Amino acid sequence: MHNPLILEIIYLLLAAVIMVPLCQAIRLGAVPGFLIAGIIIGPSALGLISDVAHITHISEFGVVLLLFVIGMEMKPSFLWKIKRLVFGLGSLQVLVTSLVLISIAKFLLGLNWSAAIIIGSALSLSSTAFVLQILTQQKSLNSEFGRSTVAVLLMQDLAVVPLLALIPLLSESNAVTQSLGFAVMQSVGIIVAVIMIGKYLLNPLLYRVAKSANAEVFTATAVLIVLGTAYLTEIAGLSMAMGAFLAGLLISDSAYRHQIKAEVQPFRGLLLGAFFISMGMSLNIPLLLESPLLVFSLMLATILIKVVILAGLARGFGHNWTKSASIAFILGQSGEFALVLFSLAFAADILTSYQFNIAMLVVLVSMLVTPLLAVIANRYNNKQAAFEGLHNEMPECSVVLAGFGRVGRSIGAILESAGVSYVAFDRSSEIVKKYQDNYPVFYGDVNQSHLLNSAGIHHAKLAIVTLNDTAAALELVESLRHRFADLKIIARAHNSDNCLELLQHGANEVVSENMEASIELTELALKANNIDDKDIQQLLSVFRLNYYNKIRDMTDNL
Repeated sequence: MHNPLILEIIYLLLAAVIMVPLCQAIRLGAVPGFLIAGIIIGPSALGLISDVAHITHISEFGVVLLLFVIGMEMKPSFLWKIKRLVFGLGSLQVLVTSLVLISIAKFLLGLNWSAAIIIGSALSLSSTAFVLQILTQQKSLNSEFGRSTVAVLLMQDLAVVPLLALIPLLSESNAVTQSLGFAVMQSVGIIVAVIMIGKYLLNPLLYRVAKSANAEVFTATAVLIVLGTAYLTEIAGLSMAMGAFLAGLLISDSAYRHQIKAEVQPFRGLLLGAFFISMGMSLNIPLLLESPLLVFSLMLATILIKVVILAGLARGFGHNWTKSASIAFILGQSGEFALVLFSLAFAADILTSYQFNIAMLVVLVSMLVTPLLAVIANRYNNKQAAFEGLHNEMPECSVVLAGFGRVGRSIGAILESAGVSYVAFDRSSEIVKKYQDNYPVFYGDVNQSHLLNSAGIHHAKLAIVTLNDTAAALELVESLRHRFADLKIIARAHNSDNCLELLQHGANEVVSENMEASIELTELALKANNIDDKDIQQLLSVFRLNYYNKIRDMTDNL
């Protein structure tokens, strides 16, 4: 007897494998591919998967991991710099948009106050998962446009707390002030606890785990940090995504952040894709066909209202109209938290069945048009970037240094003296702990592509491999050459045979320890015999050149 869950997973993967490359080929992007795949296999089309709820619950962890990775890329010092955008622009966007949408729901659509408050407030929120994924794909996350967008999203996520607390209060007569005050106090308490735990326990824990040199345990620890923090914040009434963001923020200054990011990236990509597929499966096609004019009118009106309000607010916070328009369009859709709020409000009898289904369709259809909104936003953003002559993303480093033992530290010190930026990795937790305060050295396995991508290797001019372990050095050089064909690789070798192997595996340049030590000793010997310095340097240069040319000739002849 076959397992139905396995068959559903096969359907999910098959739909994604077919539709995502197809949508990328016609330049629609990956997100629309996942959405279309979900629509096709969902209950409203082929019906290959009928129970969408359990797929959605699992795939929500993709959003959690996405926010965790974003948190690691945002340092607390950076968030402090954009506090005016978070608490100013973000707060005003949620407040003004909510008031306008609540008024329309109450006085134009005739809803009661409870339903109007929930629908208007929920529709003011945007899709964190969609927007951050698109910003990441466009490499706009670290631009001025990306930072302002993230600031608004952070405030929207924080706004989920009082909105969740409002649902039981609107469904029954309660001491509103007391209940809401308790919910806020509980949330603040959990956040403070998470920050304190992260500050005093996280790095010592990661150091101990890294010292054990067990890759599986390190992976389990990374996932535990994400899920544990997300669970704690969910208990407090905050979203799991916000908890994951806090966890990432606490790790953002850690020497282990690149390796942790490399561990969770595969889970994030897979689960986030499943989340987008589940959104496509949730689309109620029969109801949409029954009331297309109503759904599309409400959706377009919601987007237009949000765009106009946010563009005006962004302009008031110092952005020009071009930048303001790009921020407004990328955040024009409604988000996944609105789906959660509508579901809870329906369960609490605040929304009727018809109101619930129409509201869900408005949100889902607006999420489906997010790629189109992103294209419009990107056009405005590109115009601004061209006008300013700026690029969205700057290189993180010029050199990636693999290994930070005695040789690596010497190279790093010289590079730093010359003003050349670099980032170093080492698998020894002892070395990382000892030197992380004074050097840009991080714990990590440089054979993992996600780790090097996190370090910005695509922008690096070269990689220097200083590993003492010959087999590990050969494996790394071959891996780097396979994944980064244009990257220049310089490798440390022990002797001529090792030089030959490294060149065969893809190194551009090699340096033999035995050869260089011999040359240094010879130079001292010649100076002791009163040979002219100019003659010494010429003699040694010719000898060195012949030595390495001979090795290259051997490589070419193989």
